[in-house]
Amino acid sequence: MPEGDTVYLAAQRLNTALRGQTIVGSDFRIPRYATVNLSGKVIREVRPAGKHLFFDLGDVSLHTHFKMQGSWHLYRRGERWRKPAYQARVILKTQPWDAVGFDLPVIELVTDPQAVVAHLGPDLLAQDFDLGEAVRRMTLDPDRSLGDCLLDQTVVAGLGNVYKSEVAFLAGLDPRTVVKRVPDVADVLQLARRMIRANRSTGSQITTGDTRRGRQRWVYGRAGSPCLRCGTRIAMERDGTERVTYWCPACQPEL
Repeated sequence: MPEGDTVYLAAQRLNTALRGQTIVGSDFRIPRYATVNLSGKVIREVRPAGKHLFFDLGDVSLHTHFKMQGSWHLYRRGERWRKPAYQARVILKTQPWDAVGFDLPVIELVTDPQAVVAHLGPDLLAQDFDLGEAVRRMTLDPDRSLGDCLLDQTVVAGLGNVYKSEVAFLAGLDPRTVVKRVPDVADVLQLARRMIRANRSTGSQITTGDTRRGRQRWVYGRAGSPCLRCGTRIAMERDGTERVTYWCPACQPEL
């Protein structure tokens, strides 16, 4: 699933190209909005909120969520698309650009975008990230695991499986450790914020500082491979959903 930095970068690129432009044509390829025409609306801003993305159009906003497979592409008018047309779910056209949303599982027009994300915890990528509130939310249930809390968007917004595993590794904590045993919750959250912010404009999720293939991440996606720090084989666990956790049994003792 795309994480907050991926959504942030998509919004940044779309906003740079489209902000202030008038929509000259739209095409919703989902039954709910099949007859909607956004022509004449001005794109005031494209912005992220955690893993959510909004096109602010004045009296209405287009809200999308990538979930596992969604993405937004930006093309010059007439440019060939890099994905097949049948995967397009919504198209916004301005004079120079086509913004195409592919395989988006969530597409809705809303009049109150804040209500859509009111349940989210503090956004790790936001300038006004509230560390105190994030700590409060994470410690509400001290018997939850650290990994579960990092993934819970109502605790902090933006993290997914990659950063959950990488943050836990760099904190030296087994992600299954319950929150009440985490020595400093604020330090873990600040680490998560630094990590995701470092990747927000790169299009990659490199946590080791090493761009070589197979060495870009400490544990995520490396099950059975030797730990880059101690050589112990990386462990992996699935919970029956799309959630997967990686950790080094030696570097990350369960407390």
